[in-house]
Amino acid sequence: MGIQFREKKKLGKNSWLNISGSGASASTKIGPVTINSRGGVWVNLPGGMTFRGRWK
Repeated sequence: MGIQFREKKKLGKNSWLNISGSGASASTKIGPVTINSRGGVWVNLPGGMTFRGRWK
């Protein structure tokens, strides 16, 4: 495992620009669901658990 670069810039109330070594993506949060432009989906579940998957 090497050094990883990651930066997160807030664009609006519920949206961010994510910059990493592999490129940039945008993400937005709608309630308990976060979706990013690369197809990732995160859902906050009860009990402190999170589901992570793909939508593309």
